[in-house]
Amino acid sequence: MPEAYGYPRPQLERPEWTCLNGQWDFALDHQACYSLPSDVRWNAHITVPFAPETSASGIGDTGFYQACWYRRSFDAPPLQPGERLIVHFGAVDYYATVWINDRLVAQHQGGYTPFKADITQYLKSEGPQEIVVRAEDDPHDLAKPRGKQDWLLEPHAIWYPRTTGIWQTVWLERVPATAIEYLGWTSNLARWEIGLEARLDGAARKGLRLRVKLSAHNTVLADDTYTVVGGEVHRQIALSDPGIDDYRNELLWSHIQPTLIRAELQLWGERGELIDEVMSYTAIRQISLQGDRFVINGRPTQLRLVLDQGYWPDTGVTPPNDEALRRDIELAKAMGFNGARKHQKIEDPRYLYWADTLGLLVWEEMPSAYRFSKQSVERLQQEWTAVIDRDASHPCIVAWVPFNESWGVPNLPEIMEQRHYVQALYHLTKTLDPTRPVIGNDGWESVATDIVGIHDYADEPGKIIERYQADEVVGRLFTRERPGGRLLTLEGHPHTGQPIVLSEFGGIAFSNNSEATWGYSRSHTPEEFAQEYTALLEAVRSLNLLAGFCYTQFADTFQESNGLLYADRTPKFPLEQIAHATRGPRTRLQEMMEREWRERMMRVQRNQSSSRDGHEDGNGLAGL
Repeated sequence: MPEAYGYPRPQLERPEWTCLNGQWDFALDHQACYSLPSDVRWNAHITVPFAPETSASGIGDTGFYQACWYRRSFDAPPLQPGERLIVHFGAVDYYATVWINDRLVAQHQGGYTPFKADITQYLKSEGPQEIVVRAEDDPHDLAKPRGKQDWLLEPHAIWYPRTTGIWQTVWLERVPATAIEYLGWTSNLARWEIGLEARLDGAARKGLRLRVKLSAHNTVLADDTYTVVGGEVHRQIALSDPGIDDYRNELLWSHIQPTLIRAELQLWGERGELIDEVMSYTAIRQISLQGDRFVINGRPTQLRLVLDQGYWPDTGVTPPNDEALRRDIELAKAMGFNGARKHQKIEDPRYLYWADTLGLLVWEEMPSAYRFSKQSVERLQQEWTAVIDRDASHPCIVAWVPFNESWGVPNLPEIMEQRHYVQALYHLTKTLDPTRPVIGNDGWESVATDIVGIHDYADEPGKIIERYQADEVVGRLFTRERPGGRLLTLEGHPHTGQPIVLSEFGGIAFSNNSEATWGYSRSHTPEEFAQEYTALLEAVRSLNLLAGFCYTQFADTFQESNGLLYADRTPKFPLEQIAHATRGPRTRLQEMMEREWRERMMRVQRNQSSSRDGHEDGNGLAGL
């Protein structure tokens, strides 16, 4: 089990870590009666990191319960003088409390973001250590970000079983007394610069210096040392502009050519001693909007996205293993898509790592709360800020989506406070990350957005063409048409030329068990499904009005059978057929460019794997 998952924080990697996934003692606490570890009646075992609602956890309880408890022992690695031991949690839904050897060490709110605790002072001098985790998660609480987790006992419509407790990797890490805690990367294509923000954690020290070495394709791009001031380093690292377009383009990251820049960072003391050393990666790429087009590295790009909810049949929102994440990205690309809209889920960082590595554009969307209140506003804002902080350095992310379909703000047309909330999250997101477009409320009722996202499940290609390609379409679209029964923009916030993306459409259901499943329309045979998908995609691809589209959806998800793949990722008709319908006929130039890129990446990987010992079966940073 521990070996099934890769390094859980791929953009700040140390060579040694201890995975705590696997068997833990477990207890359900239906009414949240227990307050301390000594109160708990341990009566079961669970396989972490799978939620207790899943069969893979060994529990498989999809009922209502307010809290659950976890316990296991572990051996602490030997610590050198000054070293510290940190316990990390990728995600625990929703409110977590952690004890080490019966002493409280951490509390955290938010089901989609990581947290950690320095447990050094709580370790026993000898013998096994004990960790206990309490996860409180009221299944009826609609004022917290919960995404697609159903508040009813049984999944209904487009909502699915709940996720309670630990659902991402738990792990231990040894760090020095003063350690590199955070890395943030940005890029400036116009100035040919890489931006670095580095923060330290632990004991304050004078005279520290941070060495940063950047390389790509076995070529050193920069090797500089900076003075640490106030525990931080903020630098714009100027690279030599290659000048010649061919080589310049080889250094740029895109979905077609996902070049990653390897980063090695060393923290040095004033006496010349090496204190800390980490690996990371970044990329040079620029996302912008030019008129009504979406632009990557100065080139207009049609977004071909697939809506991906990130569920698996036996493991819920947790991937079965790291290979499953990689396979999902490979399948999306094999079906002709160049990106994914991760819907109502903040995905495991390993997904983003593989999207960075393999080249998949990602729209990252905040899971919704379903009640508008002061508490829900505070909770979502806090967690969304942490999400951006965690993920902003991933080059694959090309857009942020704080709201979907007015969920959590159901009265936008009438209530000004709800409009202000959407506008506030839009501007907060732009403040925290000014480099990417923000879709304030995807689907309809826009009041602040860089891209107008439209959700339209009309199932007739002719209707789609009529709605989006008739004469004077823009004026009519924003004043008279109401896909989903909603206005696309609200009064006082007209469309001002932003790119338009059909960000949900399709949803054609096909299943061998049609009575127990549903979709927005239905096909009855694989051949009929293939024909209807092909006709619908041909219509959408013909619409010059659109800067892109997002088809619903990647794979069947519980009762929703509208995936291009079955839940086990088996295609419903051949991948080659799906790809041809998704992207249209391939040009010889496109085929040649992608073939040359694949061949060159294989050569780079062979060269790097021979010069450095790899990890994660050759799929880690050694493969960059």
